[in-house]
Amino acid sequence: MQRTIDWAEGAVVIIDQTALPREFRLLRLETVDELISAIQRLAVRGAPALGAAGALGVALSALRHKGKTGNVLADAERLAHARPTAVNLSWGVRRALAKLPEGPEGVLAEAKAMLDEDERVNRQASGRAAELILERCERRPLRLLTHCNAGRLATVGWGTALGVVWHLHDAGHVEYVFADETRPLLQGARLTAWELAEAGVPYRVLPDSAAASAVARGLVDCVVVGADRIAANGDVANKVGTYGLALAAARHGVPFVVVAPQSTVDPELPAGGGIVIEERADDEVTTVAGTRIAPEGAPAFNPAFDVTPADLIFAVVTENGVFP
Repeated sequence: MQRTIDWAEGAVVIIDQTALPREFRLLRLETVDELISAIQRLAVRGAPALGAAGALGVALSALRHKGKTGNVLADAERLAHARPTAVNLSWGVRRALAKLPEGPEGVLAEAKAMLDEDERVNRQASGRAAELILERCERRPLRLLTHCNAGRLATVGWGTALGVVWHLHDAGHVEYVFADETRPLLQGARLTAWELAEAGVPYRVLPDSAAASAVARGLVDCVVVGADRIAANGDVANKVGTYGLALAAARHGVPFVVVAPQSTVDPELPAGGGIVIEERADDEVTTVAGTRIAPEGAPAFNPAFDVTPADLIFAVVTENGVFP
């Protein structure tokens, strides 16, 4: 299976997520500038995939600027701040930079090792979460609800929240998955639905505004999502709309489970209030596929993420364990 992000013949190769589901297209990125552009326009996205992108970007720079440490450090700084909310991006950059004394090949070797590691730890984390959900939810088969995209497209090649679905589906424990459309860029309708269809998992896309109603009507046994940053106290930043789902789940006694690699945990951040929330362009809200749907000049409030307080979360699950 094609990895979401990989290294091939001196370049970073990604699945262009802006083209899905209409077209499956690979992009070959040969410069740090091209990679930063791909990150900022969401051609590659998802916290674990961004960690890999950060490391591979440092490798690109190290190979291009052999012996010029200052140039590599400057590129690394730009990469680390290409998107501010997901901690994995800067984590990947720092980890690759630590190998700079070993030369460009040392940096590249570390970045490649991180690709394999990402798949392994996400399988471990999602496997733990699947076991937890089976212990907590008596009904079989399960009806799950997820938000945004936390499948293989958000990682190197497996997934976090959707990784749970793959485990449960393989064991015959999934009745269906509700995939929130995830306004305004529709990562759920475009990407999660595409992954579920490809895997043969029964699913339905629903408007974000219908999710709380589905929970209230007893149509959901568990909500499972990924994360872009987890504070030391367990507060979780994820795609905007996650907080509302957590409120609905808490109100109706439905477990709300967060699945992420340990690299998404920011131990230096005491609580979610300190997470920088990326705000994106107005036209992501006021247009759809290039067609204007709001009056010309209409301003928009377009945060890419929100923060869910720890007391609304049943458990955070990483490859290292289950944290209630």
